Amino acid sequence: MKKRSLIATAGVLAAGGAAALAYASLIERFRFQLRRFDVPVLAPDTEPLRILHISDLHLSPNSHKEVEWVASLAALDPDLVVLTGDNLAHPEAVSTVSAALEPLFTYPGVFVFGSNDYYAPVLKNPFTYFNPNREHKYGEELPTEELRKMLTGAGWRDLNNATTTIPIADRTIAVAGVDDPHFDLDDYDLIAGEAPTDASVTLGLTHSPEPRVLDQMAADGYQLLLAGHTHGGQVCVPGYGALVTNCGIDRKRVKGLHRYGSSWLHVSAGLGTSPYAPIRFACHPEASILTLIPRT
Repeated sequence: MKKRSLIATAGVLAAGGAAALAYASLIERFRFQLRRFDVPVLAPDTEPLRILHISDLHLSPNSHKEVEWVASLAALDPDLVVLTGDNLAHPEAVSTVSAALEPLFTYPGVFVFGSNDYYAPVLKNPFTYFNPNREHKYGEELPTEELRKMLTGAGWRDLNNATTTIPIADRTIAVAGVDDPHFDLDDYDLIAGEAPTDASVTLGLTHSPEPRVLDQMAADGYQLLLAGHTHGGQVCVPGYGALVTNCGIDRKRVKGLHRYGSSWLHVSAGLGTSPYAPIRFACHPEASILTLIPRT
């Protein structure tokens, strides 16, 4: 009887695991969510500004559901679109990214790159994510410059280790960004210095929310920091949350809006996954509308 009981228990666990995997790969990873946050960073008695934050598309030529959903976000009529990297999962997906974003090109936009804008994803042992000192694996080179040309040709501004100011109506948004810190492509010295005090709001962009970058942006006075990369943990435990962040940020700030020193930090859980790990569990794919409102 004891042996039969163990076999029955093992069978139940195996069935439950198979059902969870099927849900994670066939259902949840396509249940795209729009998150909404109010961020009190504007001067008193000013009109709100709306930022659409998109991250970690990880698009392949056959990513039809994701392309359709992202394109539909143009109906939100944002004041600014922020794209924080990892757009590609396939060397022939630049046109796919263009199809997803094309309706949004009517709005001002800024972008920084992640590692999967330079190198294709590779097959990994998922347990290596628990080792923060692991060596990075590089896949085949991706058409980075083709992607950059497509985005800048649409009028969006390249903020990989760069700064810019964007006029919106009678206001100015000052933005600074770094190239991907996950692969040590960031060079903060190129953008270092106090955030413009005459801007209506100041934003700091990075693909990976590494504290070494966030600390400098916060110290320079950038009011709202935006990042992606973490996938929100991608596979989470209900009631506990993310198991890993894949970067230096703490688990509690793996996604969503949080304080970071005197700044605000928004980390997007992103929309896609690696083609070698096409699952999400207790962590829906997402984009966010951040409504900037007056400080109280």
